[in-house]
Amino acid sequence: MSGGDRGKAPAVIELFIDGHWRPAGDGSVRDVVDPASGRVAGRVARATLRDLDDALASAQRGFEQWKQVAARDRADVLRRAAVLVRERAPEIAATISREIGKPVAEAEQEVRNCADAFDWCAEEGRRAYGRMIPARQRDVTQIVLREPIGPVAAFSPWNFPASQAAKKLGAAIAVGCSIILKGPEEAPGGSAALVQALKDAGLPAGVANLVFGDPPMISDHLIPSPVVRKVSFTGSVPVGKALAQLAGRHMKPCTLELGGHAPVLVFDDADPGEVARSVAAAKFRNAGQVCISPTRLFVQRGVYDRFAAEFARAADAIVVGRGDRPDVRMGPLSSGRRVDAVQSLVDDAIQRGATVLAGGARIDGPGVFFRPTVLADVPADARIWHEEPFGPVAILDAFETVEEALAKANDTAYGLASYAFTRSADRIASVTAGMQAGMLAINHFALGVAEAPFGGIKDSGYGREGGVEGLEAYTVTKFVTQRAVA
Repeated sequence: MSGGDRGKAPAVIELFIDGHWRPAGDGSVRDVVDPASGRVAGRVARATLRDLDDALASAQRGFEQWKQVAARDRADVLRRAAVLVRERAPEIAATISREIGKPVAEAEQEVRNCADAFDWCAEEGRRAYGRMIPARQRDVTQIVLREPIGPVAAFSPWNFPASQAAKKLGAAIAVGCSIILKGPEEAPGGSAALVQALKDAGLPAGVANLVFGDPPMISDHLIPSPVVRKVSFTGSVPVGKALAQLAGRHMKPCTLELGGHAPVLVFDDADPGEVARSVAAAKFRNAGQVCISPTRLFVQRGVYDRFAAEFARAADAIVVGRGDRPDVRMGPLSSGRRVDAVQSLVDDAIQRGATVLAGGARIDGPGVFFRPTVLADVPADARIWHEEPFGPVAILDAFETVEEALAKANDTAYGLASYAFTRSADRIASVTAGMQAGMLAINHFALGVAEAPFGGIKDSGYGREGGVEGLEAYTVTKFVTQRAVA
């Protein structure tokens, strides 16, 4: 991609360093495979160590310039970029659908969420306030300043290749940081289009840099660098823990948004049919490859049978296929490895006695598709209770009391998203107090909005993206106290 491409993804998506698109130093590339067909959809450059050193030098220069720019002017760039992203949304969405398989309508909503994130960060970046602290002496003033932390190394995942990148880019840029974004090699087009929009909106060279390549090599080189002052990572728990260890050895603060295994509590005062259809729509979005995907469904005994029947029926009704078909509601998984991993968890549950209410197997033919799957009677020793399936599989269990439901919901190392459906104020209060998760949605599924904090507890990570908290993570606090001298 070059500066004149105006957001159009070329055959090879290059690295973006110091304001220019360029190939890898040694010319190496990686294929980008369309998971719906198995055919090559494009190629992406693979950075060398020299490329990474150039990106680090660029980010350092960019930071020294950008931190001097007024917050209002930084906001203007982000707002202009948001306009461009909205204008280009259909084309960017088609690229994302081709690279990762999700339905075009889902991909376009993701792109529009990127514009929302840029707009939110633009406005909130103008309000990165410090504060005045009353002093103990009349001739002393005490102020707290919020300053940009410095160049950021950010790592963005493939399942939402644009929106996750937008959160990191928007927050860092809004408060005056520069950033080196390691985009997903499986789906590079979304992050490349965002960087192009920022360039076209007038972002100075060096403020945003984009690299692709070998993930361990990139993280092992960027994180220890004295240039990098902050790490942001969205991805799996094992990789997140490894990066946290690496960052800790070099005293780099992290924002880590890791895996989830979200519980849903359905109480007997909720409409089981309506809730079942709502859960199905959320569960099978992006083929279940969503960290906040509702997966462990705990249903109160009185409505369990009706909910299970309605939910299985809704799962069976989902049209699976290529994301560019208008009737399709669920695309392929990202790769054959993901299909194998999901099939392994399902097979393990079935072998231990689980009942298949819907799906349960991959779909034969070209591409890497898996049927929307619903499992019941899953034994407590089945792996799927404790391993995030990250695919189109939901498991059902019944409960009697609020206390039992919360015990089951909290019986996991994860703590990202959680959900509950009830009309009872008492139950809402109990669930709010007792749920061990970074986020809780009651009677709906809308969690990932730009103005709200997003993140988890326990093995699901720490720190927040989105909201005021998301911007504060890219700043440091400086306390200044001054005594007047005559």
